Amino acid sequence: MDIVPQIIANSIIAGSVYALIAMGFSLIFGTTKFFNLAHGVLAAIGGYAVFYFANKLGLPVGVAVAIGIALAAAVGYGLECGVFRPLRKRKASSLVLLVASLGAFTALQAVIAILFTSQFRTLAGLIGDTRVIHIGTAVVTDIQVWMIGSAIAVLIALWLILTKTSFGRAVRAVSDDEEVSKIVGIDTNKVIGWVFVLGSAIAGLAGVLVGFDTGIEPTMGLPLLLKGVIAAIVGGMGSVYGAFLGAYLLGFAENFGIWHISGEWKDAIAFLILILFLLFRPQGILGRK
Repeated sequence: MDIVPQIIANSIIAGSVYALIAMGFSLIFGTTKFFNLAHGVLAAIGGYAVFYFANKLGLPVGVAVAIGIALAAAVGYGLECGVFRPLRKRKASSLVLLVASLGAFTALQAVIAILFTSQFRTLAGLIGDTRVIHIGTAVVTDIQVWMIGSAIAVLIALWLILTKTSFGRAVRAVSDDEEVSKIVGIDTNKVIGWVFVLGSAIAGLAGVLVGFDTGIEPTMGLPLLLKGVIAAIVGGMGSVYGAFLGAYLLGFAENFGIWHISGEWKDAIAFLILILFLLFRPQGILGRK
């Protein structure tokens, strides 16, 4: 039973990464009502930006991290203005938008591979030796503590933005009915644009933290995207708070599920949970029917 605290710690760490991806994804979906598959590659952009600006150009790590998050946000906003917004003006269906986002994902992933090759890289060396923290019999690193803290901080920040600001009220209005929001004078394109900036910045943050913890590679966006989407569906599509809960449920299910079996079953467990929710509670934990 001495391994249980470590499994709990691993579950919380995995859940925190999934939560960051899922909250950004769910925020965008709740406003636009389409699956933005390009969301995953933004995490890779954030990680590789830190690698380039800190390792190649020698900028301070803190500056490189800020640039990485900002670059992910800028690319997300660029996709909204250059791809998704023109398609929405043409009354494109959600399926067309999904395919367009998949094309953007593939293209951006290829660009990253061309610029940086497909070689696996790590960002851990940029911050020196990783400090190990013992919590009972569990062991975590300082970067993993940052992951957990970042997920909680992002949740609190989103709650404050969505409930305490006029922008948050506009986001909720667009999410409920975009056409009515236009009628009452809300600039829906501006609101959606800022939602993409916010959601993409969160994805960039996730990619940076994963880079410091385990490393980066051009294809890292796909597994992160899949787990984030599953967490968002389990929690309730469009609900940021549901995405947070779904991410931790997924993290615990995966890590306890492979306690006595091979770790290769982790992805199968995640998709089994997805299928069960789609069959018996398709609206998710906090979603509405």
